[in-house]
Amino acid sequence: MRLLIALICTVSFYTMGAQLDESPANKEQNVNQILDSLHQFASDAKFDEYFSLYSDKAVFIGTDASEVWSVSDFKAYAKPHFSKGRGWTYTPHSRHIYFSPAQDVAWFDELLDNDSLGLTRGTGVLILENNKWKVSQYHLTIPVPNPLADDVAQQIKDYQKKGR
Repeated sequence: MRLLIALICTVSFYTMGAQLDESPANKEQNVNQILDSLHQFASDAKFDEYFSLYSDKAVFIGTDASEVWSVSDFKAYAKPHFSKGRGWTYTPHSRHIYFSPAQDVAWFDELLDNDSLGLTRGTGVLILENNKWKVSQYHLTIPVPNPLADDVAQQIKDYQKKGR
């Protein structure tokens, strides 16, 4: 009888623990951890660790309109930099995370600081694959203050007219 009670308590404990792992706060913490690790691995030029956080069919969208890369294309871009110990450092200071009703898709927006570009914004999507969050899309942008938007837009138009 004691063995049966111990077994029931053990199963109940693990079941409660599994339910706690699925709480919205824990899911948000897990997604935050993935995104923080993504930025840290990039900064440390840890190629394998960095790309292990992406899904196999992930897409990275960079700041240039031509930069829409599959994960394999993005790896090809990053490999020479990371091999020389040079990654990129974006320091997050504000992040919002949202979840689908089924709690298996998360999307986010975050503000980041970068020495070269200044304030940037990352947005993206993570999917839950085999109980692990994977980055499915990451989009890096440079937010343009509204008072500067017309001038920046004109610079882009002029640049494109030159055939670049």
